[in-house]
Amino acid sequence: MSVMLHRILRPALKQAQLLSAIKNKQQLWRHETLVSASSACDATIRSLEDCLEVNYGGAPMWFDYVWLRDHCRSDASYNSSTNQRNLDTASIDLSIRPDNTTVQDGHLVLTWPGGHVSKYSLSWLAENSYEKNKQSTIQPRILWNSDTYKKANIPSAKWKSFMSCDDEVKNFLQNYLLYGIAFVDDVPATVEATEAVTQRVSLIRETTYGRMWCFTSDFSRGDSAYSQLGLDRHTDTSYFQEPCGIQVFHCLKHEGTGGRTLLVDGFYAAEKVRQQSPENFELLAKVPIRHEYIEKSENHRNHMTGIGPVLNVYPWNDEMYLIRYNNYDRSVINIVPHDLVRRWYVAHRELTNELRRPENELWVKLTPGKVIFIDNWRVMHGRDSFTGLRQLCGCYLTRDDVLSSARVFGLQA
Repeated sequence: MSVMLHRILRPALKQAQLLSAIKNKQQLWRHETLVSASSACDATIRSLEDCLEVNYGGAPMWFDYVWLRDHCRSDASYNSSTNQRNLDTASIDLSIRPDNTTVQDGHLVLTWPGGHVSKYSLSWLAENSYEKNKQSTIQPRILWNSDTYKKANIPSAKWKSFMSCDDEVKNFLQNYLLYGIAFVDDVPATVEATEAVTQRVSLIRETTYGRMWCFTSDFSRGDSAYSQLGLDRHTDTSYFQEPCGIQVFHCLKHEGTGGRTLLVDGFYAAEKVRQQSPENFELLAKVPIRHEYIEKSENHRNHMTGIGPVLNVYPWNDEMYLIRYNNYDRSVINIVPHDLVRRWYVAHRELTNELRRPENELWVKLTPGKVIFIDNWRVMHGRDSFTGLRQLCGCYLTRDDVLSSARVFGLQA
């Protein structure tokens, strides 16, 4: 009951804490100078000891003086053609304060010692304030279980229009960003066509498995994926310091039974843990865990290690951006103190139980012509065991380039 009450009161408590912090800060202000803004602009500014308070549109924001000088957008300080900083940040006096502060025509205008003038749009300051960004989402997402995803009835892109029409690519990327998976149908069942369709959205990331890979259950690599065994839900390349961003699969041929693909929204399950057991979520987001890939075969010798928590969140807004979950490749837990290990296992078990709930499992039968793109930082995949010849091809894509393509289309990513 106390936990539920805490969840209900949490927003009010956060607001009270924020108001208390503001009040305390106001009590500590010294040498305050109130600067009136133009009556035509709904903004007031206040020069404080260590920062500038800007109240714009009814929302208070605070900007450090060094930050303001560092983010000057004058031609001397910033190259607007290349979007790069000209100013040497290390040359800024860390005790700098403006000599004059005004608001003119919707802009904050600062005159610095030595006469340099900086001009900032108030809307730009609001967009880039900490106060705004701590309450904003970097990448909007729709979290799902099997039922909610099916009801959303997300359309697949079609090969011909995908390869020739930018609007089709934009819609595909929007679905990918929101749900963490997206499909392209009617792709010719060849490695070459699969490569072509992936390159519409990103660069291919070459790894130890090659650039484009094509495999069957021949155990040609030291990995259980190269077998007919069923695979539990997992993310790939957890043993990389930066796991691959996007996983692409295309089933070119299957002469047998089984082999359905399992998809689970890891963020959906992790959010359930955050709601039910915040302390367990915090453990999974802070305790570093080592994953390892060791391959000793006649043709391949590799030893890769990646270290990081199971969950990764942005520290300013608590938004999740990466889950690293692979029980096959998790290495010896030897960088966690003994009094924390059992608590981590409890948290890991809660997450695993959520991931394994049948209602969270989306099963898809990949057939020749259907290419799936999976956000490997969010959505886990697995498979049924199967019989007969099953040939898959695919690749990894660089996450940065997929997100770049989305932003070029004007999507939030």
